[in-house]
Amino acid sequence: MWRAALAYGALIALLSLLLAWLDWRHVTRMWSTEAYVLAIAVIFAALGLWLGVRLTPRRRPATFVRNERALASLGISPRETEVLDLLAQGAANKVIARRLDISPNTVKTHVARLFEKLGASNRTEAIAKARELRLLP
Repeated sequence: MWRAALAYGALIALLSLLLAWLDWRHVTRMWSTEAYVLAIAVIFAALGLWLGVRLTPRRRPATFVRNERALASLGISPRETEVLDLLAQGAANKVIARRLDISPNTVKTHVARLFEKLGASNRTEAIAKARELRLLP
Protein backbone atom coordinates (compact mmCIF):
# COMPACT_ATOMS: atom_id res chain seq x y z
CA MET A 1 0.00 0.00 0.00
CA TRP A 2 2.80 2.40 0.93
CA ARG A 3 4.72 1.58 -2.23
CA ALA A 4 1.71 2.42 -4.36
CA ALA A 5 1.13 5.68 -2.45
CA LEU A 6 4.79 6.66 -2.86
CA ALA A 7 4.67 5.80 -6.57
CA TYR A 8 1.56 7.93 -7.09
CA GLY A 9 3.12 10.76 -5.07
CA ALA A 10 6.27 10.61 -7.20
CA LEU A 11 4.15 10.64 -10.35
CA ILE A 12 2.25 13.73 -9.17
CA ALA A 13 5.52 15.45 -8.28
CA LEU A 14 6.90 14.63 -11.72
CA LEU A 15 3.76 15.99 -13.37
CA SER A 16 4.02 19.17 -11.28
CA LEU A 17 7.60 19.65 -12.44
CA LEU A 18 6.53 19.05 -16.02
CA LEU A 19 3.78 21.66 -15.69
CA ALA A 20 6.25 24.15 -14.19
CA TRP A 21 8.63 23.49 -17.08
CA LEU A 22 5.77 23.97 -19.56
CA ASP A 23 4.91 27.26 -17.85
CA TRP A 24 8.52 28.42 -18.12
CA ARG A 25 8.56 27.46 -21.80
CA HIS A 26 5.35 29.37 -22.30
CA VAL A 27 6.70 32.51 -20.71
CA THR A 28 10.17 32.40 -22.24
CA ARG A 29 9.38 31.15 -25.71
CA MET A 30 5.92 32.68 -26.04
CA TRP A 31 4.09 29.54 -26.97
CA SER A 32 0.64 30.10 -28.24
CA THR A 33 -2.06 29.52 -25.63
CA GLU A 34 -3.71 26.81 -27.72
CA ALA A 35 -0.56 24.66 -27.78
CA TYR A 36 -0.07 25.13 -24.03
CA VAL A 37 -3.67 24.10 -23.28
CA LEU A 38 -3.39 21.15 -25.66
CA ALA A 39 -0.24 19.89 -23.93
CA ILE A 40 -1.89 20.08 -20.52
CA ALA A 41 -5.05 18.41 -21.83
CA VAL A 42 -3.06 15.55 -23.36
CA ILE A 43 -1.13 15.01 -20.12
CA PHE A 44 -4.24 14.92 -17.96
CA ALA A 45 -6.16 12.77 -20.45
CA ALA A 46 -3.32 10.23 -20.46
CA LEU A 47 -3.16 10.31 -16.67
CA GLY A 48 -6.93 9.85 -16.42
CA LEU A 49 -6.91 6.90 -18.81
CA TRP A 50 -4.00 5.27 -16.99
CA LEU A 51 -5.63 5.73 -13.56
CA GLY A 52 -8.97 4.51 -14.92
CA VAL A 53 -7.40 1.30 -16.16
CA ARG A 54 -5.48 0.77 -12.93
CA LEU A 55 -8.34 1.54 -10.52
CA THR A 56 -11.26 -0.10 -12.34
CA PRO A 57 -12.01 -3.53 -10.87
CA ARG A 58 -11.82 -6.46 -13.23
CA ARG A 59 -15.08 -8.18 -14.03
CA ARG A 60 -15.55 -11.83 -13.28
CA PRO A 61 -16.52 -14.14 -16.10
CA ALA A 62 -20.28 -14.19 -16.70
CA THR A 63 -20.53 -17.95 -16.36
CA PHE A 64 -19.68 -19.59 -13.06
CA VAL A 65 -17.64 -22.79 -13.15
CA ARG A 66 -17.65 -24.74 -9.91
CA ASN A 67 -14.24 -25.88 -8.67
CA GLU A 68 -14.67 -29.63 -8.98
CA ARG A 69 -11.14 -30.34 -7.75
CA ALA A 70 -11.88 -28.58 -4.46
CA LEU A 71 -15.15 -30.51 -4.12
CA ALA A 72 -13.31 -33.79 -4.64
CA SER A 73 -10.43 -32.93 -2.32
CA LEU A 74 -12.80 -31.87 0.47
CA GLY A 75 -15.06 -34.88 -0.11
CA ILE A 76 -18.23 -32.82 -0.53
CA SER A 77 -21.03 -34.96 -1.97
CA PRO A 78 -23.49 -33.78 -4.63
CA ARG A 79 -26.29 -33.60 -2.02
CA GLU A 80 -24.09 -31.53 0.28
CA THR A 81 -23.41 -29.26 -2.69
CA GLU A 82 -27.16 -28.78 -3.14
CA VAL A 83 -27.48 -27.97 0.55
CA LEU A 84 -24.57 -25.51 0.30
CA ASP A 85 -26.24 -23.77 -2.65
CA LEU A 86 -29.44 -23.34 -0.68
CA LEU A 87 -27.49 -22.15 2.38
CA ALA A 88 -25.91 -19.46 0.21
CA GLN A 89 -29.40 -18.35 -0.83
CA GLY A 90 -30.24 -17.88 2.85
CA ALA A 91 -32.69 -20.76 3.16
CA ALA A 92 -33.51 -22.16 6.59
CA ASN A 93 -33.16 -25.87 7.38
CA LYS A 94 -36.90 -26.50 7.01
CA VAL A 95 -36.98 -24.76 3.63
CA ILE A 96 -33.97 -26.77 2.44
CA ALA A 97 -35.66 -29.97 3.64
CA ARG A 98 -38.84 -29.16 1.70
CA ARG A 99 -37.00 -28.23 -1.50
CA LEU A 100 -34.78 -31.32 -1.47
CA ASP A 101 -37.54 -33.61 -0.14
CA ILE A 102 -35.49 -34.79 2.85
CA SER A 103 -36.01 -34.53 6.60
CA PRO A 104 -34.80 -31.51 8.60
CA ASN A 105 -32.53 -33.83 10.61
CA THR A 106 -30.82 -34.91 7.39
CA VAL A 107 -30.31 -31.25 6.51
CA LYS A 108 -28.73 -30.68 9.94
CA THR A 109 -26.40 -33.61 9.30
CA HIS A 110 -25.39 -32.24 5.88
CA VAL A 111 -24.82 -28.76 7.34
CA ALA A 112 -22.69 -30.17 10.17
CA ARG A 113 -20.59 -32.15 7.68
CA LEU A 114 -20.18 -29.05 5.51
CA PHE A 115 -18.98 -27.07 8.53
CA GLU A 116 -16.49 -29.82 9.32
CA LYS A 117 -15.22 -30.16 5.73
CA LEU A 118 -14.91 -26.40 5.20
CA GLY A 119 -13.47 -25.76 8.66
CA ALA A 120 -16.26 -23.33 9.51
CA SER A 121 -18.16 -22.72 12.72
CA ASN A 122 -21.28 -21.03 11.30
CA ARG A 123 -23.22 -20.58 8.05
CA THR A 124 -21.68 -17.24 7.16
CA GLU A 125 -18.15 -18.54 7.56
CA ALA A 126 -18.97 -21.68 5.56
CA ILE A 127 -20.40 -19.63 2.68
CA ALA A 128 -17.40 -17.28 2.70
CA LYS A 129 -14.94 -20.18 2.58
CA ALA A 130 -16.97 -21.88 -0.15
CA ARG A 131 -16.83 -18.69 -2.23
CA GLU A 132 -13.06 -18.43 -1.69
CA LEU A 133 -12.73 -21.98 -3.03
CA ARG A 134 -15.08 -21.16 -5.95
CA LEU A 135 -17.66 -23.67 -4.78
CA LEU A 136 -20.33 -20.95 -4.92
CA PRO A 137 -20.84 -18.06 -7.33
